[in-house]
Amino acid sequence: MKKFFALVLAILMVASLAACNGTSNTDGKTYVIYSDNAFAPFEYLDEASGEYVGLDMDIFAAIAEDQGFAYEMHNEGFDASMGAVQSGQADGMIAGMTITDERRESYDFAEGYFEDGQVLVVKNGSDIKDFDDLDGKTIACKTSTVGGEYAESIKDEYGFTINYYEGSNEMYQAVVTGADAACIEDFSVIGWAINSEDLPLTIVTEDPFNNSFYGFAVKKGTNPELIEMFNAGLANIKENGTYDELLAKYGY
Repeated sequence: MKKFFALVLAILMVASLAACNGTSNTDGKTYVIYSDNAFAPFEYLDEASGEYVGLDMDIFAAIAEDQGFAYEMHNEGFDASMGAVQSGQADGMIAGMTITDERRESYDFAEGYFEDGQVLVVKNGSDIKDFDDLDGKTIACKTSTVGGEYAESIKDEYGFTINYYEGSNEMYQAVVTGADAACIEDFSVIGWAINSEDLPLTIVTEDPFNNSFYGFAVKKGTNPELIEMFNAGLANIKENGTYDELLAKYGY
């Protein structure tokens, strides 16, 4: 009998320690998470390993480890990720997705994990210095993004039209080749691309605009435990220094 009570006590102690460390019992479930496939430094293909890496990948991995849940990541693109969540094919998505009131109508978001804004980008040597110089021109935007939404909201004021592209790389090339006069992109993303890929592009807006937070998202009304675990894990990795280490890894 003493051995029995000792065993029970040991089990309770392990459970208590797990709770203190932020781990969660998910009954062995493996969550399906979707993400973008070309949005460096948040998610991008590492050519050497053939694996998708990036700040989003690292943050989610750290949170999953902290909270003790299993997941499989699918890097299928931004639009594909949104569709997978809405159809129930994915349990959630982390893809540099800006939290907006409009998106809250379809998604539940965890606490924002990274703040960013957009900038106007042109080809090196361009005469375009700001939005006032875009009258009669076309600019490039990525589909289903807040940058595109912002462009739509000001296009009549500044007299430009918009061409949409599925990926950031296609959008950049449209500006580099002159197909479009400029593009709107997240400051952290285009800054990384210019520095790491040596793109002949220049940021012309003095400061980022339309600033907001990126958030992990699930289909509205589903998987509340994922939101709870993400929030708890994010708080823990911020407290123990892991979050700052990950930011520093990518130059932030």
